[in-house]
Amino acid sequence: MLARTALPLALWLHVALEQSIPGKGLQPFIPDSEGDLLFLLDSSGSVSYYEFSRVKEFIRDLLRPFTFSPSDVQTSIIHISTTPTMEFPFDRYLSTGAVQQAIRDTQQLMGDTNTGKALSYAKEKFFTDEAGARPDVPKVLVWVTDGFSTDEISQPMQLLKDMGVTVFIVSTGRGNYLQLSAAASQPPEKHLHFVDVDDLPIITKELRDAIIDVIRAKRLRAVDITSSSFRLTWPRLLSNDIGYYVLEYAPTDDPGRKLVKQVSGDHTSLLLSNLSPETTYEVVLIPESNVHYIPPQTTRVTTLEEEISPARVLISESRPHSFRVSWAPTPDSVGSYQVLYGPLPGNSAQLLEVDGTHNSTVVENLAPNTTYLVTVTAIYKSGKEKALSAKACTQAGTEAQGYKHRQRA
Repeated sequence: MLARTALPLALWLHVALEQSIPGKGLQPFIPDSEGDLLFLLDSSGSVSYYEFSRVKEFIRDLLRPFTFSPSDVQTSIIHISTTPTMEFPFDRYLSTGAVQQAIRDTQQLMGDTNTGKALSYAKEKFFTDEAGARPDVPKVLVWVTDGFSTDEISQPMQLLKDMGVTVFIVSTGRGNYLQLSAAASQPPEKHLHFVDVDDLPIITKELRDAIIDVIRAKRLRAVDITSSSFRLTWPRLLSNDIGYYVLEYAPTDDPGRKLVKQVSGDHTSLLLSNLSPETTYEVVLIPESNVHYIPPQTTRVTTLEEEISPARVLISESRPHSFRVSWAPTPDSVGSYQVLYGPLPGNSAQLLEVDGTHNSTVVENLAPNTTYLVTVTAIYKSGKEKALSAKACTQAGTEAQGYKHRQRA
């Protein structure tokens, strides 16, 4: 009797152990999901072969439960390198086994970390038939990075988000928090992860659940929620030929403040701004079709607590005659920033004006080996102001360094 039960018991223990390990064992099936999921994979020389293989394993585990087909989930990979390269288009692999094998076969390209170029390339591929992308499904970008880029990323990333792409960032290195939190969709605590490459399985379920929230339901939903705005997205229900959409929204506790917007039938998203913080809004999307009746869709969205800016001021890229000042967060309620700086000790100071959408600026024409007091003031659209200060030191100049070297000699 013992011999008969030994093998089934051992098998049961093996399965139980596999299911207790994150990313291993049986995975739940995910129904009613439809979206194009693009991975921006750092394939440059700044990533070791070991790190690259661990990231591939992470992506495979992340995707394992999804159903792949033209009416479900599609996925693609773009390499970050000297020149961006698409590993395979969205519509090439339409089964779990084929996707898993394609990721396993993906090879590192090496080269430079030109993330900005890869983002611009991704914007083209996300919305073209050539790459197998679909025009009326949610778009998700997952950027896995060691935190380093040799080119500028803020503008191409913002263009992607403006086109309705939800951006998740996984940083396995010492990335700049201010830069990455501005690049990710909002709020960053849901869309930005810092984790060692060996600990990637820890965030697999959390990231997968967040992706599912974006692609699961074919309905009106809100993304990029801040204290004063959110973006509404919905499936394509109309076209310019057959109608338009009416959007009504108002605070649930004050329906008399209802506002109405109208957009053409080819829209599938709309940004609502100038909203009150910590307020729940009732939103109704009414498709007005001249062909047939389409029922309205409704949702409730609660804006976040008002962000106080600047909450952090960071000094970086210090040189003999310049340094960079960065701050966070950058809420929509801020119209502009003032950067006041002057040497310590001293009474002189100079002022820089910065647009409210920016989160950093370079201060130039400074004296070497000097300590400066830097004050960043947020000028809110309401007229109120909030300031935060930090000290910054320029590096010693070439002449000063040479003098010190001669003294030591």
